[in-house]
Amino acid sequence: MSSPIDAMQDSALVQRYRALLDLSECLVIHSDLGTVVDTLVHRLPAVVHVNFVAVSLHEPDTNTMRLHMLKANIPADITGGHVCAMDESPAGWVWDKQAPLIVDDITQETRWPRVMRLMHEDGIKSFCSVPLTTASGRIGAMGFASITPAAYADGDAEFLQQIARQVAIAIDNALAYQKITELNKKLEHEKHYLEEEIRTEHRFDEIIGDSAALKNTLRQVEVVAPTDSTVLILGETGTGKELIARAIHRLSGRRERTFVKLNCAAIPTGLLESELFGHERGAFTGAIARKVGRFELADGGTLFLDEVGDVPLELQSKLLRVLQEQEFERLGSTRTIKVDVRLVAATNRDLVQMVGDKEFRSDLYYRLNVFPIVMPALRERREDVPVLTRYFTEMYGRRMGKPVNRISSETLEALSGYDWPGNIRELENLIERAVILSSGPELRVPLGELKRTAPPFAANHAVTLEAAERDHIVRALDAANWVIGGPDGAAKRLGMKRTTLQSKMQKLGISRTS
Repeated sequence: MSSPIDAMQDSALVQRYRALLDLSECLVIHSDLGTVVDTLVHRLPAVVHVNFVAVSLHEPDTNTMRLHMLKANIPADITGGHVCAMDESPAGWVWDKQAPLIVDDITQETRWPRVMRLMHEDGIKSFCSVPLTTASGRIGAMGFASITPAAYADGDAEFLQQIARQVAIAIDNALAYQKITELNKKLEHEKHYLEEEIRTEHRFDEIIGDSAALKNTLRQVEVVAPTDSTVLILGETGTGKELIARAIHRLSGRRERTFVKLNCAAIPTGLLESELFGHERGAFTGAIARKVGRFELADGGTLFLDEVGDVPLELQSKLLRVLQEQEFERLGSTRTIKVDVRLVAATNRDLVQMVGDKEFRSDLYYRLNVFPIVMPALRERREDVPVLTRYFTEMYGRRMGKPVNRISSETLEALSGYDWPGNIRELENLIERAVILSSGPELRVPLGELKRTAPPFAANHAVTLEAAERDHIVRALDAANWVIGGPDGAAKRLGMKRTTLQSKMQKLGISRTS
């Protein structure tokens, strides 16, 4: 039969095990060390004399001990952040010896006078300090202090050492996580700095990326920009050819004058000549006033002709003349206008093939191809996809007032592995949609769309040949987003010339609003 003393001892042991269990649960739930120590301060007095809990960590760079945290369960004038040499504090002794230390009366302890004085000011009478050690090494020391003299025995030190082992693991994990976080932040800052440096150094503010392919293109821009030579930018749709044209203008001596652009594929054939050279009042039906053309607007500056491969054959001779002679006449006028224009042209079409097919004048091609620059497709500069993704995410997040600032590595990997047939324009549109769909700080990209192919055309239910032809053309226009010319245009999809498709559309009464 157990005695009352044995029963009390068993009860104390059970309480200590419960305290250890509470600590374990706290460490699982809370990663913050302050919360853990607060729990100890308020839970331990039930099983051991503890009024203060201190955590001191070793700093290898200076070989000192820093008081990292000091908590109390009684009102006290607590000070923290003290740094001591290894031989000036009990924590240093415990770290060095890797053994518990019990001091029954701090007034009799003479080895660490400064620390003992501070303890005395807080009303501490005795303390026990134990090592903070993990399998990876020595971290520091943990101190337990009491306002009661001789509060700690060897059994208490053993129990507190068990407490310290669990806390040491938590501290080790927290320090590792902190180091990883700091390294990630440092890498992110360095990455942003390098991106800014590249853009500042080359003055390409709107051009994002650091791939070798893009760098090669930008070097060519820097070489040709200061000249007045004609530049032909070649590349797939959506690669950013207009940004290159603007960069050429900004780096040229014409930067203070106008940059004028015209998308030749977006203007109906009958109006393109008027857009380029202007017209006089009454030059044709509907010309109710004089119009100044793009060449005249760009006098002294730069004219960017996008999709120059879509200029009709009958208009190419007039374009060649203004490039060679720097002069032209408005429609309906006989007066010659002299201009000083630097031309930058762009196309996603194979002009050499078009010359061979008699769809593009060879002399105009040679006049445009003075200094060709090839804009790489996004699949040829995959390392730029993460940078572009972050840029578009930040841009649209700011526009929409949504704090989307996290992108998972899995998302970036999936985006980098996609071929992007629509290039940067396709990526930008996807990220804009993703920002709209994101409800929290992490970007939610509908990655399933990257693998989805266009649905097949529905079965033709037209009852006449004309209706069937009309339905087929409308479906091709819808698939091409109503772009008629170009390699991705409806004419290419239907296997016919742009002028032929326009003629059929007029005959069948097809328009975007029909």
